Amino acid sequence: MSGKFKVEIISPEQKILNTEASEVTIPSYEGQMGILKDHIPLITFLRPGFISVKNQVESKYFVEEGTVEFSDNSLLILTSSAKDLKNLQKNSINNLLEEAERKIKDENSSDKEKFVLSHKVQSLREIIQ
Repeated sequence: MSGKFKVEIISPEQKILNTEASEVTIPSYEGQMGILKDHIPLITFLRPGFISVKNQVESKYFVEEGTVEFSDNSLLILTSSAKDLKNLQKNSINNLLEEAERKIKDENSSDKEKFVLSHKVQSLREIIQ
């Protein structure tokens, strides 16, 4: 009996991933959430962070936001963008980091925006290390 389930990551421009996985970890507002086969049905929102897809090898994607739905052993992640960590260039990471840090310091940013940006900054700094 297989312990795998279907995983799709879709952006408006393209289907980023369409595979099977044994485990997926997502960054939700409730915290890091691990999903295995036969997980209870779920709908939640993504915060900035990493999606980890484990099969024979582990793939990691940086996301800023999106929605997640899991039912009938099918995980659907809709996001404006998901960047594969192995394809991210250091200068683009630095640009994203500088922009997020600038927005956090902007006094016109709401507390909610600053909260989301703080997760983005933390995740980008993890990539650089």
